[in-house]
Amino acid sequence: MAQVLDVDLREIVLSNSTFGPQEIDYLTRAILGDASRVPVLRDAVSELEASEQLTPAMAVRLGVCYYLLGRTARAVETLRSSDGSALALFYLGRAQFALDEYTEAITSYQAAKGAGYSGDQCALAIAEAQRYLGDPAAALTTLDNLSGAIEQTAEYLYQRGATVAAIGGNPQEVVALYERAVSCDARHAGALFGLALEYDRRGDDDRALELCERAVQGYPTHVGSLLNLGLMYEDRLRFDLAQACYRRILDSFPNDPRARLYFRDAAASRDSLVDEDGLKRNERLNQLLSIPVTDFELSVRSRNCLQKMGVRTLGDLTRISEMELLASKNFGETSLIEIRDMLHSRGLDLGMYVDRRPEPEIPIDTSQLSPDEQAVLERPISDLNLSVRARKCMVRLGLNTLGELIRKTGDDLLECKNFGVTSLNEVREKLSQLNLKLRGD
Repeated sequence: MAQVLDVDLREIVLSNSTFGPQEIDYLTRAILGDASRVPVLRDAVSELEASEQLTPAMAVRLGVCYYLLGRTARAVETLRSSDGSALALFYLGRAQFALDEYTEAITSYQAAKGAGYSGDQCALAIAEAQRYLGDPAAALTTLDNLSGAIEQTAEYLYQRGATVAAIGGNPQEVVALYERAVSCDARHAGALFGLALEYDRRGDDDRALELCERAVQGYPTHVGSLLNLGLMYEDRLRFDLAQACYRRILDSFPNDPRARLYFRDAAASRDSLVDEDGLKRNERLNQLLSIPVTDFELSVRSRNCLQKMGVRTLGDLTRISEMELLASKNFGETSLIEIRDMLHSRGLDLGMYVDRRPEPEIPIDTSQLSPDEQAVLERPISDLNLSVRARKCMVRLGLNTLGELIRKTGDDLLECKNFGVTSLNEVREKLSQLNLKLRGD
């Protein structure tokens, strides 16, 4: 490894010596071992750009370096005008793939194979493009046609794992393939990212975070890993780290719509995170307000009156006035004192949050629901295990149960500060697992 780290990046980029897969591997591994070398590569590329006589062979070096630096549009333009060699055609396909031009990438990979580039490497790249085109069955056929030593490489194992996952195959097989890929190459960004997604789906957030942090150490950096890592940091309220992930994407892909959107969201969330203690106090208050009045020792008359008025929680009592209680039939001064004392024992008072009284909502007809189905609606929202951003929205809206949540529309939730489409999709997915939907869905 020392030989790789000691390689002269400028010499590789600017010399007239051989430039092929081995030299490209030296470049990527040297930067992988020391990220501070990226500026060295950029400076060398700038010198190559300034060359007065850029030969077709030099254009191949420049185009490949553009690709490594994430300047994919310029890589495509430069490689198309280069010497048409197998190397140029293969990396033209790589750059086209990065620009989501999957059909064009396949054409370039096929041309690279015809020009003499490694048939196995071209087949792996074609399988990946087929998968991204939405045809995992074709990708699997391409992989099945490969045999020999290539089947034991990290790239093959990763591509097969990703293809099996896209087809909807056995999750255990997917994980096993990714883990074998990582055992072959501990820094394989795709396999690490795939494993991170699998652990994330299983709720192992810490393991998913650790794998994503390893995935983004590769070079060129895996964009999907950076996006996912940024979202994981946001869930942990580490907005500065999240912004750093999105900024790394924008350094290479300044027009990436997701990175630009997520960067703005993270900045807004960081700015709004002024009083985390205040948020925790609100969470505790909402938990207190959600306590059922049936948890307290009340007289039969008081319990009956509260039931008739639809008062179920301490929060309901804080949003109702003394006059409204006294106006209820058979509710007298004795019951009022009893209710006051019950609230005072928890630091609350009648009518203290009358200004928070919610707007009348469309009632949900539960007459056709079984007792088990009605019990689901009474479950706390915390059972959904939502991300931090989504949980904050529930707190701000004062929602405590699933029944209260499904009375809201998607637009209602989107009006909540820092709650975006990603969080909305998360809520919808969690509800769908319980056969529930938001109002209007």
